[in-house]
Amino acid sequence: MRYFKKLILATVVLSLVASFSACQKGPAEKAGEKVDKAAEKTKDEVKDVTH
Repeated sequence: MRYFKKLILATVVLSLVASFSACQKGPAEKAGEKVDKAAEKTKDEVKDVTH
């Protein structure tokens, strides 16, 4: 029974750690946002020039 309680506790702790780390923006996400903004800006400028 003690093993089962330890297993449940470890599962809960690991789940909490994983959920908190997933909430933070890493460098790849920040770079992706910059690329998205640049692509959107370029698309808008091309649209303005062609119309």
